[in-house]
Amino acid sequence: MNLILLFDRDFEDDTHVVLTGRRLDHITTVHRAQVDDTLRVGKLSGKMGEGRVTAIDAGSCRMEVALDKDPPAPLPLTLLIALPRPKALRRIVETAAAMGIKRVYIMESWRVEKSFWNSPFLSEEKLAGRCMLGLEQACDTAMPVLHFRRRFRPFVEDEVPGLIKGSRAFVAHPVAVAPCPRAVGGPVTLAVGPEGGFIPFEVELLEKHGFEAVNFGPRILRTEAFVPAAVGRLF
Repeated sequence: MNLILLFDRDFEDDTHVVLTGRRLDHITTVHRAQVDDTLRVGKLSGKMGEGRVTAIDAGSCRMEVALDKDPPAPLPLTLLIALPRPKALRRIVETAAAMGIKRVYIMESWRVEKSFWNSPFLSEEKLAGRCMLGLEQACDTAMPVLHFRRRFRPFVEDEVPGLIKGSRAFVAHPVAVAPCPRAVGGPVTLAVGPEGGFIPFEVELLEKHGFEAVNFGPRILRTEAFVPAAVGRLF
């Protein structure tokens, strides 16, 4: 981890924390920290800074922290993604968190396997854990917000027009004629389909409500590879 995330429960007072468990293991085995060493830290949903180790043993690490820096600016991207395989979703939300995507809508579509919605991997706790891994990797403290939408048409008709307001909206569609533009230079909403892509009705409905259907080239990628590739192209 490039950033040690701190939580409210870690604080003894405004400037002193006690860390145990996974973070302690990382501090001792990866950083090999000793007393007076400084490490990069950040409070979840708060500021970042440095923590100076004041005591460390097999059971805990105590730090004096100074949090005086803002986290990096969020990526101006709203991601609408048809529910992929749950194990893949874990990797996608971790990547999204690392890249600074703060608003993710996970939605139903015709080709989504219905049993995916019952997976334990979709629990709030498990997905939050993966988001935190992404924040630790990228040195960020602002958690993405994940929204789940089980009904495609009502979501697109009732919510999407408000979601895309002020942004340029694209639906990734392999057979679209128009290529996706590069370096858009402003807020973007991107809709990504499931394995096999959106069906024509879904693409048409998205287009009707403000999306441009675009292709990203001749190669069809898995969703977990496509998301970072699309971010690199759009921004």
